[in-house]
Amino acid sequence: MSSGIVLAAIVMLVLLFMKVPVYISVLGGSAMYFLLDPYANPIVYAQQAITGVESISLLAIPFFICAGIFMNYTGVTKRIMDFCEVITGRMSGGLAQVNVLLSTLMGGLSGSNIADAAMQSKMIVPEMERKGFSNSFSTVVTACSSMITPLIPPGIAMILYGCIANVSIGQLFMSGIGIGALLCVSMMLLVAVISKKRGYVPIRTEKITRQEFTKVLKPAILPLCLPILIIGGIRVGAFTATEAGSIAIIYALVLGLIYREIKIKDMVVGLKETVTTTASIMLIVGAASVFSWILTKERIPQQLTEWMVTVIDNKYLFLILVNLFLLIVGMFIEGNASMIILVPLLAPVAAAYGINEIQFAMIYIFNNAIGAISPPMGTLMFVTCGITKCKTKAFIKEALPFYGLLILNLLLITYIPVFSTFIVNLFY
Repeated sequence: MSSGIVLAAIVMLVLLFMKVPVYISVLGGSAMYFLLDPYANPIVYAQQAITGVESISLLAIPFFICAGIFMNYTGVTKRIMDFCEVITGRMSGGLAQVNVLLSTLMGGLSGSNIADAAMQSKMIVPEMERKGFSNSFSTVVTACSSMITPLIPPGIAMILYGCIANVSIGQLFMSGIGIGALLCVSMMLLVAVISKKRGYVPIRTEKITRQEFTKVLKPAILPLCLPILIIGGIRVGAFTATEAGSIAIIYALVLGLIYREIKIKDMVVGLKETVTTTASIMLIVGAASVFSWILTKERIPQQLTEWMVTVIDNKYLFLILVNLFLLIVGMFIEGNASMIILVPLLAPVAAAYGINEIQFAMIYIFNNAIGAISPPMGTLMFVTCGITKCKTKAFIKEALPFYGLLILNLLLITYIPVFSTFIVNLFY
């Protein structure tokens, strides 16, 4: 290992901890390597930054971001929320249960956990507080339920992982259905237990009638069909994961026309939001591709694989160490940034231990999701607290039972492969 790569890594980490934008931090570290290595051609620096964002698979990111934004302008969110209220109305926790289920269903439409957290912080948390829920509990439920979004299709994290590690995005989407369902059900159970203990009453006590159920199902059925359309289309080969994003945009626009709620000005604003959000992601991808090229040139993944296989002769011990490492990394570095840097290192090692590539992908993405609500740098924690005015200290204290639940779920998908591979094996 050359001194150039060591200094590059140090510069990058220092810049990240100084809260310099991620893409600048990664480019800064990479630039240090090219300055110090006389054999590294500076032209490669620019070439890799450009070619890193030219993957066709990455087109799925702006497509699904755009579809999710358009969904928010078509009145889909309100229709899904009404449906969730009826489904969970008699459960302990009332609106807290709606919060979790809405995140799961809307995550299958938007693909962005930040967008999901911001939307629900503005829409549901004030209503929860009016119903007697504490500000901190409402905020924690919103943040924790939003972390379901990257775990279910069409989660952007799965698209990125698939591109980086050359893993089937369609299979990752399939696996995400099982993982997302596991987290949704377990979180709803925890919310029910806490709500019953604190006296958070259900929305309704009487049994729902068939007419009431039909009334809320009809407006929600078309939006709920989108994840089925995406997964089904990919599986039967009608379109690729990338093309599914464009289908999702068309579907969102069709819903806007059916509901007569989307306007031209909404579409313009939505396209602007899509461009800015996509640009922020692609800048990171381009910067990280330069760093990945440096790692490959220095044979760091191969050396790390050889060292770990020699030192650790048990894949279960390896998984424990990886989980601990990723949980710590997630506390300080944004998930997509860490993925682009670490996946090229860790995925080959996992493969050397014979760990299923889909299972390891979901383990990695789940760790990233936990990091998004973990102090001191958790993005979901700051987004929700910023909107709801919840103190960080109160958030962390209220979130302790949820952290325990997340660790339990992480252990289940780490050591029981069926949670992440059953649906994949069933359909593929």
